[in-house]
Amino acid sequence: MWGKASVVALLALAVGYLYHTNPLLPAQLLSYVVTPATDGSKDYEPSAEQASALDPGPGLDHEVLHSREDLKEAFIHYMERGAAAERFFSDEEAFQRIARAAAEYPGAKLYVGGNAALIGQKLASYPEVSVLLCGPIGPKLHEMLDEQIVVPPDSLQETDEYHLILEYQAGEQWGSTRAPQANRFIFSHDVSNGEMASLETFVASLEDFQPDLVVLSGLHMMEGQGRHAVAAISEIRKDVPVHLELASMTDADYMNSIMREGGVPDVGRVSDILLWILREHGRAEPLAEAELTRIHFHTLAYHVLATVDGYWGNQAAAVAAGARVASTQACGVQAVDPATVQLRAPTQFRGSHDGDDDDDPLLTLDPTHPITVWRRSNVTFHLSPVLVCKQPLRTVGLGDAISAEGLVYSELMPEQPMMF
Repeated sequence: MWGKASVVALLALAVGYLYHTNPLLPAQLLSYVVTPATDGSKDYEPSAEQASALDPGPGLDHEVLHSREDLKEAFIHYMERGAAAERFFSDEEAFQRIARAAAEYPGAKLYVGGNAALIGQKLASYPEVSVLLCGPIGPKLHEMLDEQIVVPPDSLQETDEYHLILEYQAGEQWGSTRAPQANRFIFSHDVSNGEMASLETFVASLEDFQPDLVVLSGLHMMEGQGRHAVAAISEIRKDVPVHLELASMTDADYMNSIMREGGVPDVGRVSDILLWILREHGRAEPLAEAELTRIHFHTLAYHVLATVDGYWGNQAAAVAAGARVASTQACGVQAVDPATVQLRAPTQFRGSHDGDDDDDPLLTLDPTHPITVWRRSNVTFHLSPVLVCKQPLRTVGLGDAISAEGLVYSELMPEQPMMF
């Protein structure tokens, strides 16, 4: 575990609390989404029972949601694939109307939201860790944060931002659409994201807080302000390790290049990509000036930690801890019951697809020593399979819990200031 990291600073450019539905599709909320054709004079809002019975029609992905029709189509598009997705809803009035329906639904719950806030909550569960959290934080969210989390006054705002989450179980059905596996769809209307004020407050707070670790999230929300963001980040002390929590990938061609049939990313191709990143944008090359030395890749079936040799220790424990919390949090238990989980990771795989088969022999998962380790040049890979929960209680926030747990169990070698 971190020997010195008792103080952690987190920047959250996308923070909010979550209206989180129960695992069954809320028919009351669907009644605000389904708008079948009528005489054209006004929208018809069916009852909850009618909404559940109506066939929503074909799915269609939308990068931005502009209407209830867009929301319905995008939700069906991902539900029928059992895939996670997150979208921005541009119509504030329509979003607020749906939000009110979600808030009134008996199964609705509030949770802390935002990558950095969730990582901060996890880190704050360790008594020896103090956390500084900067971002657009409203009164309700502030009330829900752990008491070990410090929020600068300039980060506080009068209203909360929030995300709406629709979770569904495997086999759950809406009309003719049936979900092949459990997952969730998130949509929001954030107005505070992408503002430079949070970043400036964060950098100004670092001098007084003197953190041992910095976590950055939401930089993808600052489209068009990238140069300003990079300039501000460059002011962070070079001796402080920085963790970048990146958003999910949305480039379909890129995703397809690393996916094999069956939906589990091919380990060898993932390894090739991680090695390329560390070589081109990290310190895998001896004369490189870049500071990236560690990548934590996690998917439903397995997790991989790729680290440049000489900078990180205890990575077997780190990747195992991340895989363990993925199972326990999804199932909502302290200890995993083997009857409630399944192994979806490949039992045999190649560590690369760059060379010939002779150069990349098959690696086999060993049930007695489940962490598989291999090296490529001066980069070491640690892989842990994940025990996938058959009936997950929560699919939201797993990635943040995984990242936080992996950080807690990682050991940074002395006098090696790195970005990871």
